[in-house]
Amino acid sequence: MNKYKLIDTHCHLEMSEFDEDRDKVIQRARDAGIEAVITVGSDMKGCQGAVSLAAKYDFVYAAVGIHPHDAKDWTEEIYKQIRTWASSPHPPLSKRGQRGGKVVAIGETGLDYHYDNSPRDIQKEVFKKHLLLAKELDLPVIIHSREAKKDTLEILADSWINRGVLHCFSGDIDMAEKAMELGLYISIAGTVTFKNAEKLRGVVKAIPDDYILIETDAPYLTPEPLRGKRNEPAFIVNTAQKIAELRDVSFEDIARITALNAKRLFKIGEVSQKGEIAYKIRDSLYLNITNRCTNKCAFCVRFQGDYVKGHNLRLSDEPTEEEIKTAIGDPVQYKEIVFCGYGEPFLRLDIVKSLSRWIKERGGRVRINTNGHGSIINRRDILPELKGLVDSISVSLDAQDEETYNKICAPAFKNAFHEVLSFIKEARQYIPEVRATVVEMEGVDVEKCRKIADELGVKLRVRKLDVVG
Repeated sequence: MNKYKLIDTHCHLEMSEFDEDRDKVIQRARDAGIEAVITVGSDMKGCQGAVSLAAKYDFVYAAVGIHPHDAKDWTEEIYKQIRTWASSPHPPLSKRGQRGGKVVAIGETGLDYHYDNSPRDIQKEVFKKHLLLAKELDLPVIIHSREAKKDTLEILADSWINRGVLHCFSGDIDMAEKAMELGLYISIAGTVTFKNAEKLRGVVKAIPDDYILIETDAPYLTPEPLRGKRNEPAFIVNTAQKIAELRDVSFEDIARITALNAKRLFKIGEVSQKGEIAYKIRDSLYLNITNRCTNKCAFCVRFQGDYVKGHNLRLSDEPTEEEIKTAIGDPVQYKEIVFCGYGEPFLRLDIVKSLSRWIKERGGRVRINTNGHGSIINRRDILPELKGLVDSISVSLDAQDEETYNKICAPAFKNAFHEVLSFIKEARQYIPEVRATVVEMEGVDVEKCRKIADELGVKLRVRKLDVVG
């Protein structure tokens, strides 16, 4: 059984393709580590089936709506029935923001100009009716859009809907970016594994962590290497593996990120409200020992939310040294232990030194990510104290000159930029591997920063804006 939990945000377990072995399909989903499944009705029979399945199985949820193929059949009676299904199971939200009912979204709805099974003007009108209902009931929308980019985006923008997902995404990066600007998620299906899906793979690489979901659309779109078989929720593992490969993260990372996004969008399952002390990304362990910082950088993720790669980093209290050791466990199981959380680690210099010594004594490798203010904070040159304790250090250069640095980072100290330069230069004497880092954003001249790094004798790492971890 896969220990990393996934959520299939879009499948059709109610369809006749599963009539002969539906219970076995659902059991295989459980065995594969699927934490939840959303089965999506797309016609009246399908909606009834989805609602019934959600009532029968604790980890199955339902969405109800009319697919654009069937928009021509829309009636007021259909609207009333969808509204009843979507509203009656829902008591008020719990304290954790979760819904008590099992219908968690409106849809699938949208536009399909590939087949045009319904006239386009009728598709648009029915799509708008779904959006109005979702807004009234405070539910997210599951959106189908095929070869209908312009009209889909215009209708969404006019509706003021900001909770939903473009399911089985097949558009370009421009469409994805415009949808995300509206607050919508992008869901990736097994098509990302297909040989001719280079455009989609490019989109998958570019979607920020906070906006990506994963689905099967079963019984359709079976991923490689299972093509030719009927798709089912258990096969989402193959899609997750491909997405992890494309985004250069672990399978565990993708499972955690997409599950968190699904829980937040559809208000299902448990979402951790406690900040993590130690959090794993790929094969490294990161230590979040403080949320305090001496910079207020415009790009900093701590001002945007509580999560990095699906980990909650918002601490209620700063952890003790013993709590951190317990969270680490055996240091040698990780490629490296990285001091890097929501704050500046050198605000807790004694803890950093003591833990680094403890990690090194047990065969671990230590890296520190810092804003370079350590010596100013502690009112002495701290670098000699790190010799032999730290294998690698990444220092945020952030700008090409003092004026830009002050504008972007709003440091608590005067002359902070020049102190950072001095810190980077001196660090080479005591730490084997030293890097400077910058974020690509307006006002930052990366080439000038590269020249500064060369003059300081260190390598420069350039990070894309809003890409963290």
